[in-house]
Amino acid sequence: MTIYSMTGYAVTTRETTAGTVTIEMKSVNSRFLDLQFRINDDLRAVEPMLRETIMSRLVRGKVECRLSFGRKVATGNTQALNAGVVGSLSNLQDQLRAQFPDAAPLSVNELLRWPGVMEEAEISQETLQADILATMKQTLDAFIDSRAREGAALQTVILARVDAMEAIVARITPLVPQLIEQFQQKATERMSEALGLALQHNGASTQLLTREESLERIRQEVTLYGIRIDIAEELARLSAHLAETRHILKKGGQVGKRLDFMMQELNREANTVGSKAAMKELADASMELKLLIDQMREQVQNLE
Repeated sequence: MTIYSMTGYAVTTRETTAGTVTIEMKSVNSRFLDLQFRINDDLRAVEPMLRETIMSRLVRGKVECRLSFGRKVATGNTQALNAGVVGSLSNLQDQLRAQFPDAAPLSVNELLRWPGVMEEAEISQETLQADILATMKQTLDAFIDSRAREGAALQTVILARVDAMEAIVARITPLVPQLIEQFQQKATERMSEALGLALQHNGASTQLLTREESLERIRQEVTLYGIRIDIAEELARLSAHLAETRHILKKGGQVGKRLDFMMQELNREANTVGSKAAMKELADASMELKLLIDQMREQVQNLE
């Protein structure tokens, strides 16, 4: 199933009997669906219709929608000019020139550019709204397609990071028992050496008993510490979280918030691995994991 980015762009221009309708949509990431419209006041009545259409198909993102409409000029040999407006201009000009005889008359070019001189085509509001809705649906289809393409690209990036994290987990998991055993052995040897030096100052009659008891205590403490630094459970949870991340991406749909939660869980386990790391190999692996998680989180923020 497809996943969608919150970043997208589309623009559609549609020629209608009344004029040219243009709708432009663009969006960036947002926690919720935030719609902003740029519409001229004479078309503001269609905003609820546009809002409802967008909300039926989008869930998240800061979306800006621009609507512009260029009216067609009336056609025909006898209906090119608005006679009423031209007559009014003529009367106003006569009145002004009566008071200002030296004023230059309006030129033909100035008259043609005067608002309202050229008649506009009669527009049926019902037809216009239907044309705008059709344009909106066409633009929205293209807009969602652009978000799908971006989502597919983000999915590829995220899965590549999942692959890398799984490789790290697979690499260090077999090392954990070996590393713990090596640590316990070295720790026991060092503490035993330190104990031996200390016991050289004790009497011969008490040295044997004290040494046996002390060595047993050392082994207990080292074993307990080995348990505390064991990261097998954390690695198992990391593997489970990575598998769930793959499942979410494969299932598709509105994955952004679910993946954001998974990034928190992955980061928690990676931090625990780092805090328990008693060997350089584990500490390095923890840093690699956290770097990959940060890279994934950055991409997840853009998913719907």
